[in-house]
Formats: sequence, C-alpha cells, structure tokens
Amino acid sequence: MRIFTIVFLTFSLLSVLTSCSYKQDQLLFQQKQGFDSISTTIPTPTVHYRIQPQDILQIRNLQNISYIIGDAPSATTGGSGGGSSPLGQEFQVEEDGSVALPVIGRVPVEGLTRQEAASRIEGLYKKSLLKDPIIELRIVNLKITILGEIKAPGNYQLIKDRTTLIELIGQAGGLTDKANEKNVEIIRGDLAHPIVKRIDLSNIRSLSDPAGILQNGDIIYIAQNKRAIQTDKVSTFSTLIQPALIVLNTFLIIYTLARR
Repeated sequence: MRIFTIVFLTFSLLSVLTSCSYKQDQLLFQQKQGFDSISTTIPTPTVHYRIQPQDILQIRNLQNISYIIGDAPSATTGGSGGGSSPLGQEFQVEEDGSVALPVIGRVPVEGLTRQEAASRIEGLYKKSLLKDPIIELRIVNLKITILGEIKAPGNYQLIKDRTTLIELIGQAGGLTDKANEKNVEIIRGDLAHPIVKRIDLSNIRSLSDPAGILQNGDIIYIAQNKRAIQTDKVSTFSTLIQPALIVLNTFLIIYTLARR
C-alpha cells in the first residue's frame, strides 16, 4: 500500500508541475547604467537603397494621379511596362539598368536612390511634356522576412525609407510571450557570407542603433527565451512520461485490489 501511495503522489506532483504555464514579463527599452554594447559588430553607416536591374518601380504624377503623364494611355504589358494601380503604374528595370516610360522612352536609373530616380524622371517630363510634374516613385519589390517568436511572422514589403526594426515588430503584431527580447538577430548581406547583427531590445539604446535600420533582404529571427525553452522541455517530458505513469498506476491499483 505504501508503494501505491508513493507512486500516486509522484504522478500527481508531476502532473501539477508539467501543467503550469509560463508567461514572460518582457522588459523593453530599459535605461541601463554604463556602456553596454548593443551590436556584436561595428555598425556600418546606413545608406539608401540603390535601384538595381529587375526592380519594380511604381510611378505616378501627383499632379494627375490617373496616369504618369496627363491623359496618356496606360503602359502596356511586355517590355519594362507594367500594370496600373491607384498608387501608380509599375515598370520593371531592365538588365541594362534603364526603365522604359511613356513618351520619354528609356531612362537610366540603375545605381540611383529612390529620390534621385524620381528627380531625374520628373526633370525629363518637365523638359519634354508636362508643366510642373510632381513624380512619386516607389520600389515595390523590396522585402524583409521576420521569423520566430513574433505574432505575425512572414514577409513584409519595405516601402518606406529608413524603416526601423521597432516599426516592423509593431507591424507584425509584437513579440510573443516566449520571445527573447535581449537577443534579436538581423541577418543581412550576401547569403554566402551573411552578417549577423544582434540587438538587445531591453536596452533603450537599441532605439538609436544604426543596425536597426532595415535593409532589403534582411532576415530577422527572434528566438525563445530560456524559460520558454525549459517549459517546452518539461512539457515534452510530461508527454512522454505520463502514459507510462498511468499504466503503472493502473497496474498498482489492480495489484493492490487483488491482494485484499
């Protein structure tokens, strides 16, 4: 009878321990004393993205949002022309670095920033056709990927210049309860030789870290914190051990009743 009691109490204790849930109280943007390195590598100056072949440019004239040039017809599919949308027509940059636009023809844009390309196109339309055009240009194929302990993981368009890590996390719904806010990894650069930047979101200095300005192709990974990992291990152990304990407990009950 004593053996039965010990096994029963052990089973009950394990059930209680493994059923406990854990909720991480995250501490973000705390003021920390002294110097505390945020990034594992020396941050490099952030540069604006420069247009490359195969990029998709979305262009519209804000003086007439229907078309890029007054009442001209929409660009045809084929070549570097693209479809139209309420935000403007889309055009693909060719391998030679130029983009074919209505009336003015091919415009070299490779190596230009978004603003530089918009200014060049605006000047060409003003010179040859339009009166005081205001050209808005977006690069719509740029994206970043966020994975791990985030509420809405996936791919996100990088439309705004100087989009920050904090803005993306907010757009993705915020961190989960299991997230390790002290070690957020940004993987960027050549896939053959990637650079990993680590940011501690519990430190308020992370808000001014240049590494937190996102770049096209960045992969952001948010790992689990240590307590969440331990909780998962205990849960896995519980899943494996509970059936055995149930069988053993049933056997002891039958054995005890049979001896009476």
